[in-house]
Amino acid sequence: MVDKQKDYYEVLGLDRNASSEEIKKNYRKLARQYHPDKNPGDKSSEAKFKEVQEAYDILSDDSKRSAYDQFGHNAFDPSSMGGGAGGPGFNGNFSDIFENVFGDIFGDRQGGGGRGPAQQRGADLRFSIELPLDKVVFGSETTLRIPTWVACKECHGSGAAKGTSPTVCNDCQGMGQVRMQRGFFTVQQTCPTCRGQGRKITSPCTHCRGQGRNQEEKVLSVKIPAGVDNGDRIRLQGEGEAGLNGAPPGDLYVEVHVKPHPIFERHGQDLHCQMPIGFITAALGGEIEIPTLHGKVKLKIPPETQNAKVFRLRGKGVQAVRGHAVGDLLCHIVVETPINLSREQKELLEQFQVALDADKKNHSPQERSWFERVKAFFDGH
Repeated sequence: MVDKQKDYYEVLGLDRNASSEEIKKNYRKLARQYHPDKNPGDKSSEAKFKEVQEAYDILSDDSKRSAYDQFGHNAFDPSSMGGGAGGPGFNGNFSDIFENVFGDIFGDRQGGGGRGPAQQRGADLRFSIELPLDKVVFGSETTLRIPTWVACKECHGSGAAKGTSPTVCNDCQGMGQVRMQRGFFTVQQTCPTCRGQGRKITSPCTHCRGQGRNQEEKVLSVKIPAGVDNGDRIRLQGEGEAGLNGAPPGDLYVEVHVKPHPIFERHGQDLHCQMPIGFITAALGGEIEIPTLHGKVKLKIPPETQNAKVFRLRGKGVQAVRGHAVGDLLCHIVVETPINLSREQKELLEQFQVALDADKKNHSPQERSWFERVKAFFDGH
C-alpha cells in the first residue's frame, strides 16, 4: 500500500493538473521499470510496483480521482476497497497487471479486458452553478439544463434497429479483444473487426446510428441542502452520460459557487458584516436597526463603544450541512468620522475639544497609552 504520507501524483511523477493520457503514459513507463518479471527477487521494486499500481487505480478513475483530490487518502478505506494488502484495487496478480499495461499497446482497448463485450461506463459530468448567499444558507431547489448523452429511446441502448439484435463477432468470439504473439510476449489487442465491442450490428438503429445513445439536453431538478459552502459538490448518482452497450451511466457532480453578498461575508458557519456608526452614537450609545438573513433586528450600542468592537448575534449565521449547529452573525463596528463639515460644525467640534482638554480627565485612554509607549521608545534610544 502507498505510504499515507506519499501523494499519488508524486508516485506517478505528475502534477495535480495531469491529463488522463499523461497519467496512463507515466503509469506504463513505471510499470515496465518496476515489474517483478524485470526485477526478479528485488523486494523494493516489487513494493514500488504496487505503489504505482495503487496510484494508477485511483487517478485513472474520474470519480475516485475527484474524491482523492477533495479528501486525500481519507477518501478510501483499504479494508472496504477489496484490495487487501495491496491497497485499493490491487490483487497481487502480476500477470494480470502486466496484461493491463500492455494489452492495448497495439490498439485502443475499449474495455472488456478480454472477458466479454466491451461495456464502457458513461462519463461523469461536472456542472457549476452560482447561487446567492440566502439560497445556500436556507437551502433551495434549482433547475439545470445539461447537454449530455442519453440512452437511445428507440433501441433502448442496443444500437440495433427494432426487431433485430447485435450478433457475436466471429473473430474475437464476443471477447472484444484478440491475442497476438510479439516475441516472447503474448499481447492482447482490440479486435479490429468489431473495434472492441465483441459484437456486430448488421442493421443499425436509424435514430442513434448504431451508437445506442443520443445527445440531448437533460432537465434536472436539484435540491441544494441548507448550509452548503462555496466549492462544495453535490453528487447525483446515475445522472451523467449514458454508458455504451447498456453499461451504467456516469454520475453528475454539481459544484456550488456562492455569489458575493453586498453586506455579509461567510467564514465557516458564521456570517460577518461591517457596521458603520457615527461617532456621536459611539460616544453616547443608541439603538440601531440592522439586517440579517433571518430578518431585521435592533441592536443596542452601549455608550463609549470603540472602533472595531464586535457584537455577536447568536443563531443568525449558517446551519451546518450535517447536524443542527447554527453559526452566528458577527457585526464589526466601524466608527465613522464626519466629513464635509460646515464652518459652524467645525467651530462646535473645536469648542468640544477645548472642553475635553480643560476637564483634565483621560477621555482617550488608548491614545494616551500609545503616546506613553512612543515617549518610552524614544527615551530608550
